[in-house]
Amino acid sequence: MKSVYPVIFTQTENIVLVEVPDLNILTEGKDMADAISMARDTIGLNGIALEDANDKIPDPSRIEDVNVNEGTFSSDGKNYISMVDIDFAEYRRRNDNKTVRRNVTLPNWLNQEAEKEKLNVSKVLQEALVARLGLQR
Repeated sequence: MKSVYPVIFTQTENIVLVEVPDLNILTEGKDMADAISMARDTIGLNGIALEDANDKIPDPSRIEDVNVNEGTFSSDGKNYISMVDIDFAEYRRRNDNKTVRRNVTLPNWLNQEAEKEKLNVSKVLQEALVARLGLQR
């Protein structure tokens, strides 16, 4: 699922403060490039957490509905609003690498052949699933 969220950036003397109002996210970056990266990363992490909890990811607001002067950091520096895009499915593929244990049933003869070749069956299965699902790593 791809989305684009309005994000409020506040440039202070030393850092850029970041607020994503739709997701109640506050973060910061050392400069604007880092702030945009941090915004995208926290949006992605928040989306994964919501999906894992079976909660709905909030729809993004329209940029014209967000008042930059009402942001959490509005009095801390110069405020800007911009849109930050995220592909939640792609973000999960790149960042959610925890492993899960699955039992796999194989015919004995196939298991013996795999052992003779010293194949990592888990790795072969992962590669086959990625290919079968048409995904890229």
